This record gives sequence, C-alpha cells and structure tokens, in this order.
Amino acid sequence: MPPWLRGPTLADAWASGRNNFNLIRLLAAWLVIYGHAWAITGSAGGDLVTQLTQFKFAGGVAVDVFFFISGFLIAASLERNDTRGYLASRALRILPALIVCVSLSVFVLGPLLTSSADYWRDPRTWDYLWANGTLWSSRYDLPGVFESLPQHAVNGSLWTLPIEARLYLALLGASVIGLLAPRRYTPLWALALVAAYAVAAWRHPLPEWLSNQMWCAAFFITGTLCWLQRARVRLGLWPLLALLAIAALARGTPWFHLSYFAITCYGTLWLAFVPTLPRIRHHDLSYGLYLYGWPSAQLVQQFSPGGPLHNTLWATLLAGALAAASWLLVERPALRLKRRFVAKRRMTHSPH
Repeated sequence: MPPWLRGPTLADAWASGRNNFNLIRLLAAWLVIYGHAWAITGSAGGDLVTQLTQFKFAGGVAVDVFFFISGFLIAASLERNDTRGYLASRALRILPALIVCVSLSVFVLGPLLTSSADYWRDPRTWDYLWANGTLWSSRYDLPGVFESLPQHAVNGSLWTLPIEARLYLALLGASVIGLLAPRRYTPLWALALVAAYAVAAWRHPLPEWLSNQMWCAAFFITGTLCWLQRARVRLGLWPLLALLAIAALARGTPWFHLSYFAITCYGTLWLAFVPTLPRIRHHDLSYGLYLYGWPSAQLVQQFSPGGPLHNTLWATLLAGALAAASWLLVERPALRLKRRFVAKRRMTHSPH
C-alpha cells in the first residue's frame, strides 16, 4: 500500500511538531456560534450540520470535537509536567479569561441592559458570578437581562467548562494511582464506554444534563486513549474513508451514534495531522471566541434582530474582536506565567 494511503503513526505525526489543532478549535468555536443562531433568533429549522447528520447540531458536534482534542492534549500535558505544573497550566489557561468574561457580564453587560430595579440586591447576580467564575457550576440568567429575547441565557455555552475542569482532575487522579499506563488504561476505557452505553440504554431517555456529561466524558477519555496508544494508531486514508462510508450508511438509523462517535474521533485526528492546512501558531482565539460567542449573539439579537445567518455574521465579528482582546490582554499574559510553575518531565515515547 502506498505510504500516503497507509499514513503515519500518530506518534510520528506528533513528533513532527506540526498539527492543525488550533485551527480546528477555532473552527469548532465558530460552529458553536453558527449552531446556536437558530435558537437565539427563535428561528425554525436548523443548521447544515443538523441536516447533514440528522443527529446533532453544529454546536453539539463542535463540543464533541473540543472534548476529544482536550483529552488528547491534556494527557500530553500531564505527561510533560509534574502535578504542580499541570494544575498551574490548566488553571492559567481557563480561569483568567473565564473570570474576566463572567465579570464583564455581571458588572458591565448586566447593569447596562437589566430591566430589574433590584439587580444588585438579587442573589442570582452574585450566584452567577460565583458559580461560573469558580467553575463550581453553571448559571445562565442575570436578573432582567435578555428577558425579551427568545433565549434568556446570558451565556449558554459555559456549561461545558465545569465538566472539563472535573475531567482534568480525574485525569490527574488516574495518573497518580498509575492508571495511565496504556495496558491498564485501555481495558478501563473500554469498560467505561460499555458501562455508560448500558446505563444509557437502560435509562433511556436520559436527562439532558446527564447525557451531555456522558458524551463529553466519552470523547475526553477517548482522546486520552489515543494519546496513550499513539504509537499504534495509524492515520491512514482508507480507515477514514471506511468510517465515512459506514456513517453514511448508518445515517438516519438507531445505530448512527456509534459511527458518529468513531468518525468524529478518527476524523479529528486525521484533520489535525494529515492535511496541510493554514497553521495558527501564536494567536489562539478559539477559547475567547467560545466564551464570547453566545453573549455576542444575544447582543446582536437585542439590538439588530434578524435571521440565523444575520446573527451569525455579526456575532462572529463582535465575538472575534472580544476574543482578540481576551487573547492579547488576558490569556497570553496569563500563559506566560506558566514558566514560574512548570517543571517539565522528560517526555517518554514508549507505548507501554
């Protein structure tokens, strides 16, 4: 088989130092804006991803990609760093930008837009600040803000961040007790997926919050598996085409979710390493775009209501500007502080 069809191993692709993860995450963050536009504008129908998959809307697919990439890259980060460096890296990447975003919502957006005379005395205001800013939980509403819109949430995208933070801690715990050796982790990963699938089938339909958490965790732990088994995973064109064909055949059937899971995971890795795509090296706006996408779309709907594509266009421009400011003023300076905490381990490339 020609090498371009067989493809490199994931370990070799990673060792090359070239990948498209930043570009994929940026596209995924934009897909969240695009996918939510129908709900935010109160429009009927759905986005093109919904029509294509008949399973998930664009924002849902983007979140799955986010968690898969996170499981892969965070496992790599854990292998490079000691516990102190790992925790500092994760906190500095997530918390500063999140705290600024939540604070702007509470102290700027809320007072300017609220119709409530008791905004500052309402406990929901401070609960929103505390719960979201500390990753304790997710709160969506501020008193009197966006109450006339189809969606009242100030930032409906924040629900994923507490889940992600808990998965970071769970991964660290697994490492501490020695479960991240591939020969131990792989059967545990398989057991976890089978158990989750059994619970989902037994308790169908699951509550939305539980279903979301299980999907996020499944993609995250599979990303970690791919990192640990990177010497055995080959990024070939034939497996990609086979998974696409299976997904196409299963589309619209009760079994599509299995092929969707497989093609999302493998397809993300293939796109991350095989094609030659424009690289984003120094300015990662994806997190800021994700944080500010929903409130930007709500502001567009408040002051310039229109259809989904109108909302997507102007929300993208506004969120893009806020994301750039977040990167330059908050995220990049915070990431520079990692040097004070991070003591890197020697990288191991052994598959065992």
